[in-house]
Amino acid sequence: MRLSDDKVSHLTHVALKGLLDKKAVLLLAEDSAVRREIKRVIVKELKLVEGIDEAVRKKIQSYAKKIPEGSPEWDLLYHRFFQEESAKKGRG
Repeated sequence: MRLSDDKVSHLTHVALKGLLDKKAVLLLAEDSAVRREIKRVIVKELKLVEGIDEAVRKKIQSYAKKIPEGSPEWDLLYHRFFQEESAKKGRG
């Protein structure tokens, strides 16, 4: 996970506050329980994206021709493979 626990907690509070301020949700549970669920979802998504990133980097590194990271070709392949892996994982 690339974000610290403090940053994830902060995002959780910001997300809940935004939902409540816009009256986008009606809480049927304690704030703390809702924040825990939001945090769980954020952490799960971060881990999923991290796994996709790792798979994409391995795929690019497996090419016989070494493609330097940050080059236009690398960026194009990374974007394409990231989209493919995301679709496989149901992130559409």
